[in-house]
Amino acid sequence: MSGAKVTAAALRRITSVRTPPSSSKTLTTTCTRKSLPNRSIAIPKPLRQVSTCELKLATPLLLCRKSSDDASTKDGGLNRTALHDLHVGNGGKMVPFGGFSMPVQYSDLSVGESHKWTREKASLFDVGHMVQHRLSGPGVEAFLEKITPTSTASLQANHSTLSCLLHPATGGVVDDTVITRLGPELFYIVTNAACKAKDIAYLSQQIEARDTSHGALDWEVLDNWGLIALQGPLSAEILQRALETAGVQDVDLGSLYFGQCKHVSLNLLSTSSSSQDNPVLISRGGYTGEDGFEISIPPSLTILFTTHLLKAGGKERLRLAGLGARDSLRLEAGMCLYGHDIDDSTTPVEAGLSWIIHKDRRTAGGFHGDETILSQLRPEKDGGIPPRRRRVGLIVEGAAEREGAEIVDPGSGEKVGTVTSGCPSPTWGKTIAMGYVKPPLNKAGTLVEVVVRGKRRKAEVVKMPFVKSNYWKQAAGTAPG
Repeated sequence: MSGAKVTAAALRRITSVRTPPSSSKTLTTTCTRKSLPNRSIAIPKPLRQVSTCELKLATPLLLCRKSSDDASTKDGGLNRTALHDLHVGNGGKMVPFGGFSMPVQYSDLSVGESHKWTREKASLFDVGHMVQHRLSGPGVEAFLEKITPTSTASLQANHSTLSCLLHPATGGVVDDTVITRLGPELFYIVTNAACKAKDIAYLSQQIEARDTSHGALDWEVLDNWGLIALQGPLSAEILQRALETAGVQDVDLGSLYFGQCKHVSLNLLSTSSSSQDNPVLISRGGYTGEDGFEISIPPSLTILFTTHLLKAGGKERLRLAGLGARDSLRLEAGMCLYGHDIDDSTTPVEAGLSWIIHKDRRTAGGFHGDETILSQLRPEKDGGIPPRRRRVGLIVEGAAEREGAEIVDPGSGEKVGTVTSGCPSPTWGKTIAMGYVKPPLNKAGTLVEVVVRGKRRKAEVVKMPFVKSNYWKQAAGTAPG
């Protein structure tokens, strides 16, 4: 979710088609590029491998083009989500982010006030700039287990998990992602907007290189779909009310726990069949550490359902929130921002994300970068090679430090690490940060210093999250927990 520019191509649908033995394999791609007329181009295979460094310079795919409706429009060269006019109409201050025009805050609340509102009540974030995918087919489990450390075979239907797309050999993180199983051979995946060009190239190459003995693999990029995040302690109450007033009577959100999802058909259109045919996907989770939901919405319902949800919440309980509050909330929750706290050179172990490497994968391996990653997990006495750096949380005295600030040894002044994210914590009134340091300085309680505007300020390594998470979990009869 960094602010890097994305490619001008709005990529639509990519399907790997199994062909007769006598013909070459074909990758069929449907997309729209605004500067070109709609036309189809047949291109022979195989695809040329594209290196990471090339992705900044060229459109990374060879394309077979078809016409397709595109709900997004341009705003000074930036893409717009379907809710752009709603943001502007409600006093949203728009800024470039991930190739989109996005609200950083609104006129009714400052960033700090919006942050606290989310912790105490509920906020609605437009995350329609994120990239939504559907992957399906008889080989989809094996494919995902090759490119991620997730045990997709053991992931239950309508359950989600955080994961990472991994580079071969190095185990570096191509992008962080949420993977949801919707059916026996159907997965829903969300990736970052600013990584779209890189992710599309990566997935295209991996699909082309995969073992095709399992059969065809279908990949759909849902560019037109809306995605909103309802976050805060009042989220469930507000969403339950919104569903009931939209004609949904059989959904009890109290039994939908963190990491679970459910399709729901709404009755908001003049013709109910349209709503029935295009249900929304409600997933319990989010990026703030609070209880909440991320809701994937068909194009025909995005504006309608979002305004309906805001009306159901009422301004005394629910407000729109922007990127500013989203960033401070996620930092308090100890969550990574791609391009800052994790990148292509970072392994999940270095980033403190070892928990996403499922138990059976640690034994069997079989995923990209497994040799490097599993070696980092093994003790040195067993031949392991520990990471040279670890992500940590920091409490820093005084002014907020900037990304890239040096972390130094208090005695010698030697550089021992680098800050990757930092801000004043609206909850604690202290400066918090994340960064990487050399082991064993990653242990909680270790004292270091951070160089802020040329001055060394005292800092302490602390455990994350900085603020206790309040997810709605099924644990010993208590939720959230």
